[in-house]
Amino acid sequence: MNVYIEGKSLIIEQDMKDIFNLRDDWQRFSGKSVLITGAAGLLAAYLVEFFAWLNQAWSDDPVRLYALARDEKKLKDRFPYFISRSWFMPVIQDVCDPLLIETPIDFIIHAASPSSPKYYLQHPVSTIRTNTLGTLNMLELARQKGARFLFMSSGAVYGHGDSQNAIDETDFGTQDPLEIYACYSESKRVCETLCAAYVRQYGVQAVIARISHTYGPGIDLSDGRVFSDLLSDSLAGRDIKLHSQGTSSRPFCYIADATSAFLTLLLEGSAGDAYNVGMDSEITILDLARLIASLSSREGTAVLLPEGDGETTEIRASGHFDITKMKNLGWYPKTTPDIGFQRVLSHFRDI
Repeated sequence: MNVYIEGKSLIIEQDMKDIFNLRDDWQRFSGKSVLITGAAGLLAAYLVEFFAWLNQAWSDDPVRLYALARDEKKLKDRFPYFISRSWFMPVIQDVCDPLLIETPIDFIIHAASPSSPKYYLQHPVSTIRTNTLGTLNMLELARQKGARFLFMSSGAVYGHGDSQNAIDETDFGTQDPLEIYACYSESKRVCETLCAAYVRQYGVQAVIARISHTYGPGIDLSDGRVFSDLLSDSLAGRDIKLHSQGTSSRPFCYIADATSAFLTLLLEGSAGDAYNVGMDSEITILDLARLIASLSSREGTAVLLPEGDGETTEIRASGHFDITKMKNLGWYPKTTPDIGFQRVLSHFRDI
């Protein structure tokens, strides 16, 4: 099926088509109402894009899409090509405020949360408030509407472990609640507990996605995360400068793969369960820098290492995931870093 929207990124269009081709039962969403919080953020935006793509394909019975965001301009800038469509309903408010929607809601995807350490380290109170109070509000709405609920959690809930083995959903390391990063990881843990409590006490169909490092078109190149910095250097035609020796590693998952996992959980995940969503292998920061340098449009792009040990700008919150539970639902990430980061660079060069 070919669906093209004027002005839209060709990379995003191809990603939507690839996701669509993974299943033959997408009409389960036809005529349903879906609320997505944090709609302009990286993870949520691809879900908005996919439901909009479905609506272009099946215009007779579209998904009614409620896109919640605090910043109206950011939402309009992210989705200029269907902001005025009758099935697209912006909801401009803080997720911490109770949401009043009179119409039925069938699915809620709660993705509103600070995700960059650059933000949440500067705003720890706001981070805790957004994560906990926002999740409580959305779970209460799901209870009132009888909606199926998907919570976007994080691999940060696993804390700090020393094992190099793949992390499954029963593995938890230590976490000092007073350390600087705890505002994010501990509040995500509380949110998961809230989901489990609403399942047990009220029967809400709440499913949890524990998400690892995810990248793709739409990332904020200034958010301070390591892959954003590397991509920024490449796109600006600069040599790639590392602030450490690059020996630490991360499991980087491409956004289209992650999106297909979220949709799978929305339809198939078991209420009260958590599922790891991410790559099951890692790449060192140095190897990633060399990969992005090789994909640069400027010939001869170099990777510059600091003298000595350099400084470390990120901690390794968790390793790579055991994704057996997602495999049992038929999902597996297919996009290798060389393909995924090439797509991101192509996207930014074309816009």
